[in-house]
Amino acid sequence: MALRIEFTVEPFREGAPGPHVHAAVEAARAVGLAVEFGPFGSSVDGEDDHVLAAADAVVRAAIGAGATRVSLQIARPA
Repeated sequence: MALRIEFTVEPFREGAPGPHVHAAVEAARAVGLAVEFGPFGSSVDGEDDHVLAAADAVVRAAIGAGATRVSLQIARPA
């Protein structure tokens, strides 16, 4: 089955994502998922195991790189 995570990493810096944002995006890519990078958040889609692994990796990488908050939503697309 497929899942989608959408994540936002703070602090937000308009036009200049900080290292905490880049770390989160790279962590999701390292799991093997393509990242949709948006101005206010990013998302990945994939099989359950990959997406759940990406969720863990994204949070750990963002916090490790200085994020003050990571907002994460997990959904099963209709």
